[in-house]
Amino acid sequence: MSIQIGEALPDGVLQEFIEIEGNGCSVGPNTFQLADLVKGKTIAIFGLPGAFTPTCSAKHVPGYVELAVALMAKGVDEIWCISVNDPFVMGAWARDQGTAGKVRMMADGSAELTKKLGLEFDLTARGMGVRSQRYSMLVENGIVKQLNIEAPGQFQVSDAATLLKQLG
Repeated sequence: MSIQIGEALPDGVLQEFIEIEGNGCSVGPNTFQLADLVKGKTIAIFGLPGAFTPTCSAKHVPGYVELAVALMAKGVDEIWCISVNDPFVMGAWARDQGTAGKVRMMADGSAELTKKLGLEFDLTARGMGVRSQRYSMLVENGIVKQLNIEAPGQFQVSDAATLLKQLG
């Protein structure tokens, strides 16, 4: 069973590759407690199967980069991409996708948070291990307010345009 609207995000950690030292973060992978990151903020989160994969790189991330300003104009404080990849891969993908200042590329390397959310997807038979389902959610102060989970192999409801429409 996956997380539901009205529920609090579970406790967990995410890692982010930081390019420029500052705000108490060093260059390289930094580990963050989820509860600290979401406190008092409205965050648009989208999850996807993997960095540098076709739909994720061609459509999912670019849509959030393109609509970042519009989402923030509707009250979103931060936009996160969560993937079951290590922070080094997420950092390289962030550079490739031009996400700086728009989308935080958050690594859930061992799928621990993804499993707690109930949004894991086993792609072991395809050589990819446990990954994340494709989804988007709006989180206010740690509580899920919107949740859009894709059917396997689909990309219809977790895109940035859908989440933007849900913000009114």
